[in-house]
Amino acid sequence: MIRSGHVDSFCRDNLPPADQWPDLRIAEAGLSYPERMNVSHDFIDRHVVEGHGARIAIIGEGIEWTYSELAERVNRIANALVRDLDLKPGQRVLLRAPNNPMMVAIYFAIIKAGGVVVATMPLLRAKEIAYPLNKAKISLAICDHRMIDEMAAAATQAPDLKKTVTFGNGDLEALMQKAGYDQFTAVDTAQDDVCLIAFTSGTTGEPKGTMHFHRDLLAICDTFGARTLRATPDDRFIGSPPLAFTFGLGGLVLFPFRIGASAVLFEKAGPVDLLPAIHKFGATVCFTAPTAYRAMLEEVTRIGKAKLRICVSAGETLPKSTFLAWQDKTGIALLDGLGATEMLHIFIASPAGENKPGATGQVVPGYEARIIDEHGHDVPDGTPGKLAIRGPTGCRYLADERQKKYVMNGWNVSGDTYIRDADGFFWYQARSDDMIISAGYNIAGPEVEASLLTHPAIAECGVVGAPDPERGMIVKAYVVLKSGVTADAALTKALQDYVKADIAPYKYPREIAYVDELPKTRTGKLQRFELRRMAAEPANSAQ
Repeated sequence: MIRSGHVDSFCRDNLPPADQWPDLRIAEAGLSYPERMNVSHDFIDRHVVEGHGARIAIIGEGIEWTYSELAERVNRIANALVRDLDLKPGQRVLLRAPNNPMMVAIYFAIIKAGGVVVATMPLLRAKEIAYPLNKAKISLAICDHRMIDEMAAAATQAPDLKKTVTFGNGDLEALMQKAGYDQFTAVDTAQDDVCLIAFTSGTTGEPKGTMHFHRDLLAICDTFGARTLRATPDDRFIGSPPLAFTFGLGGLVLFPFRIGASAVLFEKAGPVDLLPAIHKFGATVCFTAPTAYRAMLEEVTRIGKAKLRICVSAGETLPKSTFLAWQDKTGIALLDGLGATEMLHIFIASPAGENKPGATGQVVPGYEARIIDEHGHDVPDGTPGKLAIRGPTGCRYLADERQKKYVMNGWNVSGDTYIRDADGFFWYQARSDDMIISAGYNIAGPEVEASLLTHPAIAECGVVGAPDPERGMIVKAYVVLKSGVTADAALTKALQDYVKADIAPYKYPREIAYVDELPKTRTGKLQRFELRRMAAEPANSAQ
């Protein structure tokens, strides 16, 4: 490791032991970064230095900042952090806000001042906010004033938190206006100093803090961003994922800032809001989840795609039916991607138009991927197995024993079951713990979900294995019906027959439960571990 620029050594002290790290292959990925670097320069200040300060960096509701204007705001906040709030290099700062320009300015100010950002999802409640506060020993929080109630409640559960500063109501803004705060020299940090701790969304249980270096933020831009996404400085990026979700951070901020493009950020980004915003702001690149593209199909037929040219789908598996429907309505082939908070962003994806419908894609140049069995041995193409990845980024959990499970022999084992075909395309089967073994058959729950979702009566569904005395497990579907559809035995049989006709008959759901809503994480991901808990309860019978 390179000499740290951190005064507060918490992050380095709580990195996993070196022998538990993945094999970080930076040179092998064709990447090279200086030993001393602070990425605030690479993403913002560099554009000003190179004479592009007048380019638009961020667009929001009633806001349009150039790179020069953003750089000054970052400097003013960084000065406030250091001079007024006594931030020390290496100190963790909790950042709580919806997607807006000010959140981005604070994000990079923390990094420029040598701090470590810990951003949280806007909808988290007090006990969920308290978890990263305690896990990362956070003493300073910066919070949008509209979200202070839950933040204040969390503070009562987090003894390390000493101060919370609000913005949007003038508190932080008053500090920013002080004389001489318009200039700030970035703290001299190392390329392998931690600048971000991103907590996983809790899809499979207690969140894990993933630690990312300054160079990691550039590496995802110089691999997926440059080699697969292939956007240009004239593009405008837009999307729905929160910036606390690394899918959103990369897609809405890092990728555009790396190339001097523009980020369009707005706080209401549901499917009903996204397409009108694409039209209003002239967005050309969109990042959102498959469910959002599916929900926008009718609206895009009505009002069109505007200037949109690149659409990235990630966060959950992309059904082939959604891929084909979006392409039919817009002429745009969705760029499907698989990433992980542990890896920071996407590592399997093919450039738009170069993929096979239904496949996630090929490995992003700069990364390597294998399909392995439970002993870590390669399996033949066409055989399901665990996905293992390595490249310039990789898993480093914050003081977490689960590091030993995620990293095996230098490879990151993501918990996904995949098949690789003879052409090198990767086909998603399931999370490894979503694979249902019934009477000797391996059945991927998401495949059954994808089939059910094409039925006109179904709005949402989740499929898991339920214990069965005869078959070991059976396929059980939890279904949310569209408005006006009645749940009864006739519909259950119709849905079962529909799946039997669509995919291998043994995969059909032997039980179907109709529910008003599905359990989800704050990022909108289906919590299959919660469905598995429900399915294991004896009283939870089919309807």
